[in-house]
Amino acid sequence: MLLRLNASSASIACMATLHIRDLKDSVKESIRIRAAVHGRSMEAEARAILEEAGAGREPEEHPYYTIRRAVAKYGPLDLELPPREPGREPPDFR
Repeated sequence: MLLRLNASSASIACMATLHIRDLKDSVKESIRIRAAVHGRSMEAEARAILEEAGAGREPEEHPYYTIRRAVAKYGPLDLELPPREPGREPPDFR
């Protein structure tokens, strides 16, 4: 089977390749952690970071920092932990 493509029969999307050298280990580790938080590969995370930068918008803030800033006005919170009690007896499977 012979398949011929020309400009009139199909559009071809071009993707660029980017190699980054001399990246600090701390930056790589930060991208690795951010990728894990977002549930994607480091490559996908780096792509998302670059797409956000290329779109001219700020990256979204991690929910931890959003929540921490929202509750900061209430000050530190000390919780009283109840004393530990002995555990229950293990089940008998006889």
